[in-house]
Amino acid sequence: MKKLPLQTSGYHYLEKAFKEWLDILGFVPTTVYTLPNQAREFLYFLEQNNIKQIHQLSDQHLQNYYQYLTARSNERHNGALSTNYINHHIWGLEKFFEFLDHKGVNGLPPLNLKFLKTDNLKREILTIAEIKELYKILENQQLITQKQEVLNHQDKVMLTIYYGCGLRRTEGTNVSIDDINFDTRVLHVKKGKNNKQRLIPFNQTTSKILQDWIYEYRPLLVKDKTEHKLFINGQGKPLTGGTLGNRLKRIINQSDNIALKEKTITLHSLRHSIATHLLANGMDLQKVQRFLGHSSLETTQIYTHLIQEENE
Repeated sequence: MKKLPLQTSGYHYLEKAFKEWLDILGFVPTTVYTLPNQAREFLYFLEQNNIKQIHQLSDQHLQNYYQYLTARSNERHNGALSTNYINHHIWGLEKFFEFLDHKGVNGLPPLNLKFLKTDNLKREILTIAEIKELYKILENQQLITQKQEVLNHQDKVMLTIYYGCGLRRTEGTNVSIDDINFDTRVLHVKKGKNNKQRLIPFNQTTSKILQDWIYEYRPLLVKDKTEHKLFINGQGKPLTGGTLGNRLKRIINQSDNIALKEKTITLHSLRHSIATHLLANGMDLQKVQRFLGHSSLETTQIYTHLIQEENE
């Protein structure tokens, strides 16, 4: 995309201004680099269809571009572009149109490009190297404000709770700071699936991340001292699973790892990943069952099949 030659000076200006706008808004360097390239591909497509001014854009042009995008071949691999790649491209165009609106470009048709459906039944597994990469992305963040630093640390807590402790999405959002015992290094899941409770041990590294959050960073967001939920937003209110999922996607989008970005990763993917990693490292199946809170051993055995598939 970055090598596509734009002939129209106005399009060159829009691409450059879009990049500057993203940078001013504080987007991470990877996003500031990637999204203008996606906008360039869109503008190049318009040029090839004799649309030399953005004001000439019509809904039909958008639909034609959508058809082009979903049919375009993958230059690095044989076959079509992945669903995740196309959806990320559409998100980039949404940001580009938001930028155009901010610049006062009026009269453009609404984008209205539908995101492709992903296979929710497929269990995507992150490798240990990919998990480490997610933590590394957070460690290398350029943090300008104190609030950015606080939310960045909460993202580490999110990885720790959903990967390190293997919690389900709702289990994580229900965790209270009172559920964590640092003396025994045990997390008490009080509202598991089917209202079942379980105790999850955690290591010293997890303890440090959680203690830093609870005693150093979290108090900077808390406005109501009676609010005990572990995850809270910038206004001191409890975070939803949807917001946490979006934070996870934001981290992944900062990666330069194409294979990682093409995976359909959710909070539950982190749980799937720790389960496979524990089994692959030789932990007893019944111990993993208790760790995950599965009622049936057969459910836990699914992960042994995933390991076999990965090794085939």
